[in-house]
Amino acid sequence: MTTVWIIGLIVAAISGVPLYAVLGGAALFCFHTAGIDLSAVIVELVRLVEAPTLIAIPLFTFAGYVLAESKAPERLLDFYRAWFGWIPAGLPFVALTACAFFTAFTGASGITIIALGSLILPVLTREKYSEKFALGLVTTSGSLGLLFPPSLPIILYGLVAQVRIDHLFLAGILPGILLVSLLGLYGVWAGRGIVRERYPFNRTRAWKACWGAFWELLLPVFLVAAIYGGLATTNETAALTVAYVLIVELLIRKELQFKKDIVRVALESMILVGGVLTVLGCAMGFTNFLVDAQVPMHLLAWLKQYISSPLVFLLLLNVFLLLAACLIDGISAIIVLVPLILPFAKGFDINPLHLGIIFLTNLEIGYLMPPAGINLFLSSFRFKKPMTEVYAAAFPFFLVLLAGLAIVTYVPFLSLALPEWWK
Repeated sequence: MTTVWIIGLIVAAISGVPLYAVLGGAALFCFHTAGIDLSAVIVELVRLVEAPTLIAIPLFTFAGYVLAESKAPERLLDFYRAWFGWIPAGLPFVALTACAFFTAFTGASGITIIALGSLILPVLTREKYSEKFALGLVTTSGSLGLLFPPSLPIILYGLVAQVRIDHLFLAGILPGILLVSLLGLYGVWAGRGIVRERYPFNRTRAWKACWGAFWELLLPVFLVAAIYGGLATTNETAALTVAYVLIVELLIRKELQFKKDIVRVALESMILVGGVLTVLGCAMGFTNFLVDAQVPMHLLAWLKQYISSPLVFLLLLNVFLLLAACLIDGISAIIVLVPLILPFAKGFDINPLHLGIIFLTNLEIGYLMPPAGINLFLSSFRFKKPMTEVYAAAFPFFLVLLAGLAIVTYVPFLSLALPEWWK
């Protein structure tokens, strides 16, 4: 029966059965086989609903939908052309940086994909990048900011590993810049055969485009001031973002009407949020079983059998963390795995700061790995693309990130230079 269930779930996933049904079915089957009450899956849904930061997801989603419905993408495109059009493949760098920045202060890759994806993807396609490239870039960028302060995973790792969080913030800056740069260089390479119009820099045109996109450009400044200045929490900032966007689009720009547009946009965005939360809840139920079944512990025990040197340890550690990251959500991975790995890493004289950056980099990449990489699910749902198409789009970016992971792992200077300098 176990074989029949597994085959049935695989066939259902390939046949296009909704993702929440596949994940929920897997969770129910696993708990049933283990003799655990099936309400454990519902408990995870309840826990998700009770999450204190949950309200930020629908608020940021709604704000992103409103901006996408306006002419904000066109104004941002004009701004890009005026300021960066003279740089070959400048747009991917801009998109990657914006997504990394957004993920860093929201602390969630899902919010980035949902809120910014609808803005960035059409701009990339209008610049003659293929839809596959644009989809892969947006999917990858969703988790790109986990190494930059004030990323929640960095703070959590510092608490669990008992490492100074301010040093962790510094440790993640150079590796984070490296990953963004590598992906940007791949964007240059991917766009090498595209014939696009070049826009020589013109100061008058640049400042005119800047003034035209003034309110959209002011938004990230507003968000940074609210969060980094300690003026508002993430939830409060999300609410303020909605108010800001509505005021700009309804009263200042007057591009949208409340009854005609805002009500419809609210309905569409909340349908998306409901679908995403359902998928996340079922995925968390399945993750809960993996944790209860001690799957991460068994993988770590397997890893210990093959360790003979620090280099081998780091290599196998990356393999283990990538497998764990695509099966377990980032917060659970940090809480469950860091206490297990730390003593082992100390035995090989691996700096806890360096270990933390390696750990978080693996989390970033794990979000892009099938079968359970959350960025793949969210991108598929947001852009209404088959999972196989999202896999194919994200795979080249995944390989680039693996190269970046190798550099971060075996060049500890990147992680330790700024903390050492700060001392």
